[in-house]
Amino acid sequence: QVQLAESGGGLLQPGGSLRLSCAISASNASIRVMGWFRQAPGKQRSLVASITSRGTTNYADFVKGRFTISRDNGTNTMYLQMNSLKSKDTAVYSCNVEAKAIRSSIWMPYWGQGTQVTVSS
Repeated sequence: QVQLAESGGGLLQPGGSLRLSCAISASNASIRVMGWFRQAPGKQRSLVASITSRGTTNYADFVKGRFTISRDNGTNTMYLQMNSLKSKDTAVYSCNVEAKAIRSSIWMPYWGQGTQVTVSS
């Protein structure tokens, strides 16, 4: 069973910073990659950043140098530090993991409920 819960969204001005958190509960499951996605009104959901079980990170071009993905294995929490925020970063941000039951070979995507980030002056 895998459950995700995001927190940390909010309203802030351009140039500000925000840290999103994703609490991950994964009993009897393995996770191979974690990530943050976002969806702005009228647009498709897109990958923001991801981190593998080995710590390899990947970022969308539009956030490189501004956002940092990290994880704390001790607390099973994933973070997205967002700096130099722009109005175009306004979206619902959702965390995602690819996981499988310990005795299964089938990897499945799991999603949190999403958290709203609004950047506006």
